[in-house]
Amino acid sequence: MRCIEISTPGGPEVLKPAERPDPWPAAGEVLIAVAAAGVNRPDVLQRRGGYPPPLGASDIPGLEVAGTIAAVGDHVDGWRAGDRVCALVAGGGYATLCVAPAPQCLPIPASLDFVAAAAVPETSFTVWTNVFERGRLAANEAALFHGGTSGIGTTAIQLAVARGARAFATAGSDDKCRACEALGAERGINYRTEDFVGVVKELTGGRGVDLVLDIIGAEYFERNMAALAVDGRLAQIGLMGRPGTPPLDLSAVLRRRLTITGSTLRPRSVAEKGAIAAALRREVWPLLESGRVRPIVDRTFPLAEAAAAHRLMESSEHVGKIVLTT
Repeated sequence: MRCIEISTPGGPEVLKPAERPDPWPAAGEVLIAVAAAGVNRPDVLQRRGGYPPPLGASDIPGLEVAGTIAAVGDHVDGWRAGDRVCALVAGGGYATLCVAPAPQCLPIPASLDFVAAAAVPETSFTVWTNVFERGRLAANEAALFHGGTSGIGTTAIQLAVARGARAFATAGSDDKCRACEALGAERGINYRTEDFVGVVKELTGGRGVDLVLDIIGAEYFERNMAALAVDGRLAQIGLMGRPGTPPLDLSAVLRRRLTITGSTLRPRSVAEKGAIAAALRREVWPLLESGRVRPIVDRTFPLAEAAAAHRLMESSEHVGKIVLTT
């Protein structure tokens, strides 16, 4: 099979096309002939040497794929060769063949092609578990999503609005703010020129939001807490900002009954990821089928040009997902 290897930790140039023996599915797995693979921030962290794959996972980068099942391992029910699927994987996505645990596979909605389907798993799994399971966002509540034009942000905005919540989002330019609003955000907030705490307080009558989904970390922590309403929840899913230890006013946590939570997805068990996949099939797939929620793909690159895809990812000039095609 053709694949992309990380030759040594470093910049995008260390991503090198290579050939490896074809993999084969073990019990409980399927082999996918990959048509497209999503590019995600964790891939960039892995390339730099800061996010090693879990024990037993492929060292090839790539956490989500879409394609056709080429072979089925023992003890797999519900899938057969020829099925069109997208899947969350712990590694191995930047390749023409990829093994995936069967519970982490989902049927490609009829409305999506392979490129669009490859942009769905990582963001959908992340948003569902953090916004709706851990973050408990409900209809008629309000949420603030940082990085509104990222793959996570574009998914979170659409799902929140489709499920009856109010959505606000931060972005780094006025054009990106308008892109957030086009997806359903009530207000895009330019974090370079506006105070997101002041904006959401004004738009919620001083109450604040019920949920903040944050990818920045310590430098946003105090403002995130200030933006939350009583009984608000902060869901931390990334640490893209400057390193540091956030100040924590425990008295505010007590007085306002705040919840601080966080999670990572890649190291979780197949059973845990399978449970999320089942929830997605029940709760999110009908929205994709109807077109009420759609993956936003900014640009595609051939697999061999993975380095160029990473350069675009690091520039943060994209809106939505970046996808590699085989």
